Amino acid sequence: MKNNFIKQTAVYATAIAVTVGAVSCSKLDEKVFGSKSIVAATGGSSSADLASVYEATNALVGQGNWYAFQEHSTDELLGPTRGTDWDDFGTWRKIHLHAWDGAHNQLYDTWNGINSGLFKATLVAEKGSGAEKAQAQFLRAFLATQVMDLFGQVPYRAATDGPDVIPAVKTRSEAFDWIMTDVDAAIAALPAYAAKGDNRYATKEAAKFLKARLLLNKAVYKQDPKNPTGFTSSSFAAADMNAAIALVDDITNSGKFSLSANYWDNFKWDNNTASSELIFTRGGADAKQLGSTINVNFATGMGTHYNQTFSGWNGFTTTSDFYNSFDETDKRRQSDVAGYTELTGFNAGFLAGQQYKYVAGKKVKVLDRAGSDLVFTPDVSLFFSTEAKGIRTMKYPMLYKASDNSFTGTNDFVFFRYADALLMKAEAILRGGTATKGETAKSIVSALRVRSGLTALTAEPALADILAERGRELYLEAVRRDDLIRFGKFNDAVVERATKSDASRVVLPIPNQAVSSNPNLKQNFGY
Repeated sequence: MKNNFIKQTAVYATAIAVTVGAVSCSKLDEKVFGSKSIVAATGGSSSADLASVYEATNALVGQGNWYAFQEHSTDELLGPTRGTDWDDFGTWRKIHLHAWDGAHNQLYDTWNGINSGLFKATLVAEKGSGAEKAQAQFLRAFLATQVMDLFGQVPYRAATDGPDVIPAVKTRSEAFDWIMTDVDAAIAALPAYAAKGDNRYATKEAAKFLKARLLLNKAVYKQDPKNPTGFTSSSFAAADMNAAIALVDDITNSGKFSLSANYWDNFKWDNNTASSELIFTRGGADAKQLGSTINVNFATGMGTHYNQTFSGWNGFTTTSDFYNSFDETDKRRQSDVAGYTELTGFNAGFLAGQQYKYVAGKKVKVLDRAGSDLVFTPDVSLFFSTEAKGIRTMKYPMLYKASDNSFTGTNDFVFFRYADALLMKAEAILRGGTATKGETAKSIVSALRVRSGLTALTAEPALADILAERGRELYLEAVRRDDLIRFGKFNDAVVERATKSDASRVVLPIPNQAVSSNPNLKQNFGY
């Protein structure tokens, strides 16, 4: 194990340039973000500033920070300590246990990374014009949503403010209204999605998806900050649910999206051309897009063992309860992928039991470092685990070349997907909205189940069934934390968190450094 540092130079809404380090037991490359001049890539834009805003969304892609808070805080992911490996001063453990505080290292990095992009988006949104302005408004709304969602407050500094101006701070409710104004402006001005590849840019459909998600979560974002779980079923207004349904119908009526016949076409190495569901993504290696590309190797390497075909860093696992929530025949739980499984030994989905790889074309067992069979078991401990403990994940199968035994992350990382939009519609119907287009919550969920090799529902689902189906359909897509909060389940005990956490945990604390540098920021309730 070694300590690696991800360095970021971030001007994060307080106009203070800082360099921060995130310590992890990973094989992430050392890279400096935000300190280079970015020339616009393809897409016809002449604005380097807009390219830097798109690139700012890359801060959301990776095993730590934003992604970690969205996943490790739930029942989907945990980071066990394996002997002396993966302790990392408790950084992963504290997230799963909801034991973070204002000094947590990943908290500060998350705050810096997103707010840096948010300020860049403001510069283009308030100084730009035309198509560039509309794209920046969408990206500002997207990034501001992450800050509002995680931290409950959003710093704001106008594009015309000087560097000595202390940023104002919007409350969660104020931020929601501000974000909705940006989203509405973006919907009005952005071009419609025209062809595959447009998912890497802001489009009218991406903005409509974001607005639908915001409306579905409005009861959460508008609640009293001193009563962070104080919403009930009556808090979800029928008008908001009907508006969300109409937005999803607009996306469907565009004729550009449909459920992919093969679930794994949405995530494997050629997903940008194979999938019919991608609404908003960031592209992997060789992608044509504004800003630099991303690499999904973290999604594989964070769990795979050192001796597997992709020599990962043997870290994160799912929980046994979440794994067991899948039917054994559910293709989302485990599927072979042509052009991948027969070359690497990996299936898509969850890696459980004896592991295999191919040597000289022959399938052989993978061994652990002691020479014993490598068998991934469901039992796992946050504090004391051996190298084989825990079921691993394989959500983004990467391009594999047997000729030189190499993997390339050409996959697009998925932010918005059509199946998610349909599930939002199903939930909105059950929360008081009116069914449209002959679709019901039952028919929507059944379509997803049948696509994954299961039987259709025989009765209308309850809200609890929608939460469970969202888990199975959207796991590791960074929506689980939001879903659990909206359904009132986020603080419940899960595997390796035996007791219910305090209600205040549904919002993160403001990093201590940020509170110290901006007197307009007030620490969140409960911290």
